[in-house]
Amino acid sequence: MSVSPERQAVEIEGHRLALTHLDRVLFPASGHTKAQVLRYYARIAPVMVAHTADRPASFVRAPEGPGGQSWIAKNPPGGVPRWVRVVPVEHREGVTEQVVLDTTAALVALVNLGAYEVHVPQWTASAGPDGHDRLVLDLDPGPGTDLVVCCRVAQRLRQLLDDDGLTAHAVVSGSKGLHLYAPVYAAAGRAAGGYAKELAARMMGEHPGLVVVSMARVERRGKVLIDWSQNASAKTTAAPYTVRLREGAPGVAAPVTWDEVAACRDPADLAFTPEQVLERAETYGDLLAPLTGDATRAHLP
Repeated sequence: MSVSPERQAVEIEGHRLALTHLDRVLFPASGHTKAQVLRYYARIAPVMVAHTADRPASFVRAPEGPGGQSWIAKNPPGGVPRWVRVVPVEHREGVTEQVVLDTTAALVALVNLGAYEVHVPQWTASAGPDGHDRLVLDLDPGPGTDLVVCCRVAQRLRQLLDDDGLTAHAVVSGSKGLHLYAPVYAAAGRAAGGYAKELAARMMGEHPGLVVVSMARVERRGKVLIDWSQNASAKTTAAPYTVRLREGAPGVAAPVTWDEVAACRDPADLAFTPEQVLERAETYGDLLAPLTGDATRAHLP
C-alpha cells in the first residue's frame, strides 16, 4: 500500500478507501505517523485477521493518538463502509451492533477512522457467548515488578495448564505484561472463567508473595496480577498483533516463543515496534497459529 503525505485513495480486496490525515504524528516520541500505523496494519493483516475473524470487535479510539482524547467504542464509528460486517451483540445495557474484522480491508477501514487499538472476546459470533474457543490469562505487573517477573509466572502457569491437558501460547501485551492463551473446545463463559479463576488461585496458593488475583491496588505492589476475568463473555482482550495506544513509542501485542519467555531478563527484551513485529511475522510466520487450529485444542478440565 503506497501513501502520500496527507490523503491517498487505495483499493484493498476490491474495496476503495480514502485514507486521510496520513501525515498526522500519532506517537511523537517515535515519530510514528498515521500512514505508518496504517501500513503496519495492512501488512500484518494476513496473520492478525485469523485472530479477529468472526469476533465482535471493540476499539480504543484516539484520532489524535495516545496524547489526545481517547475512548472505548463498541458501536461502529461514523463513516464505516457498508461492506464491513457487523453483528448484533447483547450487552447488559441492550443489544448493540459491533464490527467484525475478518478481512484486511475491514481492518484498514477501521484503523483509518482512528480505531487504532483492537480488542476482541474469547468467543466467536457464530458460536455465541457460550461458545468460548480460547482461554486467556492476563498477567499484569504491579508497582515494583515488571515483565520479567510476569515471564517467570507464565512459565509455571504453562506447566499447570499442561498438567490439565491445555497448551499455552504467550503474547506480550504491548503494554507492561503478558497474555497467555490456550485453545479449548466450545465452553460457556462461566465455565471458562471458573476454571481460569481456580487456576489463578492455585498459582497464588503456591506463590502468595509473588501472585495476586485481586485487582485492589493496595494488594498488588510487588506482585503480578493474574487477571482471569477476561474470560467472562462480556469482557475482551487486546487482540494479538494490535497496536497499543500508550505514551512513547507504540507497543504491539506480539506473540513470542517459550524460549524467548525463558530467556527474558529485561522488559526491553520483549518490547517490539510495529516494524519489528512485521519482520518477525515474515521470518517466523504466525507464532500464534496453533491457537486457531485443532491440533492443540482440548476440553476444559
